[in-house]
Amino acid sequence: MVERKKILLRLDPVVHDALARWASDELRSTNSQIEFLLRRALSEAGRLPEGVGRMRSPGRPRKIPEESRDEEEDRSDEDGATGQAG
Repeated sequence: MVERKKILLRLDPVVHDALARWASDELRSTNSQIEFLLRRALSEAGRLPEGVGRMRSPGRPRKIPEESRDEEEDRSDEDGATGQAG
């Protein structure tokens, strides 16, 4: 997985509160809401680069059924993956 860039962003507290409320309404984190809006603005301006990765859908990730989870773990073991971020 590609490591995500980290930035420090200073916002007016009122703007942050509005973003946080909007993000909550759409089941996103404030950080994800900011990225969503930046991507949309880049796309509308014709500046979104080719090959940019997709964002995860808003809300909680879907639960993987137990049998599918076991199959994924088996595949990870075959690939030599440890399942730990690194």
